[in-house]
Amino acid sequence: MEQSRALELVKPHLTESRYTHTIGVMETAIILAERFGEDKKKAEIAAVFHDYAKYRDKEQMRQLVRDDLPCKDILEYSSELLHAPCGAHYVEKELDIRDQEIIDAIKYHTTGRPNMSGLEKVIFLADYIEPNRQFPGVDEVRELAESNLDEAIIQMLENMISFLISKRQLLYPLTLETYNHLITHFEGSFDKE
Repeated sequence: MEQSRALELVKPHLTESRYTHTIGVMETAIILAERFGEDKKKAEIAAVFHDYAKYRDKEQMRQLVRDDLPCKDILEYSSELLHAPCGAHYVEKELDIRDQEIIDAIKYHTTGRPNMSGLEKVIFLADYIEPNRQFPGVDEVRELAESNLDEAIIQMLENMISFLISKRQLLYPLTLETYNHLITHFEGSFDKE
């Protein structure tokens, strides 16, 4: 799918500011894909559609999870998490995007998961560090992303988890599993004695 067509399809589903964010994620994902040897076209498409369901009716998304999606446990956590798995479903069903790597990158862009593919990592990180994002810690993650994808994601997860704890919000188990997996498999990240 051409970039202009993808943007045309996603734009009606987003607010103006979220569309600006989407452009930032797309541009960042292309840069990261090139930097870390991932497919730039797949990164572009996954980035364009990562928030496809962001503004869908939350109750309809809850019903979709209850009826059709395997991630039933997500219903016990913030409704902000719904748009990723639901968006992956809608992109597949409504737009006929069948590439499983793209679908998974959309599905896990809010939570991450252990053993993420390179493309999933690119979208997960691009969503966090795109140039329109301004919050404490983002510049450090951007700097790490210049040279090491996993190290940048570990720092991103530390920031996210600390923020959620400071707000006394529930932590989705898959996000904690993602962090633990990366820490366990990132060479030199901690002393295993």
